[in-house]
Amino acid sequence: QVQLVESGGGLVQAGGSLGLSCAASGRTFGYYAMGWFRQAPGKEREFVAAISRTGGRAYYADSVKARFTISRDNAKNTMYLQMNSLKPEDTAVYYCAAALTTTLTTYYLDRGKYDYWGQGTQVTVSL
Repeated sequence: QVQLVESGGGLVQAGGSLGLSCAASGRTFGYYAMGWFRQAPGKEREFVAAISRTGGRAYYADSVKARFTISRDNAKNTMYLQMNSLKPEDTAVYYCAAALTTTLTTYYLDRGKYDYWGQGTQVTVSL
């Protein structure tokens, strides 16, 4: 079992940057592909980015491509999301998730394919 804890959320002005972290418990972090999802009020939880077990492959939602960067440090059991050029429409609760898989494919853009979730961290982007 994996426990995930997000941190780094907060309030930032449009055009600013923010970095999120997702700390995982246990010694099997490297067995999991990881993802970031977000949920705005009144909307469904949507895919943001995902990264393979080794960090060699990543996928991004079109809405964040070229602005957000996902990364991971398996030695620290931690995944990151660097968010630049933030927009008000990026405002949401951001969740990290883990999927036990050997290969990251577009299959893992679906939130239903993840096994474990964190509690979420709020990101608010003001005008």
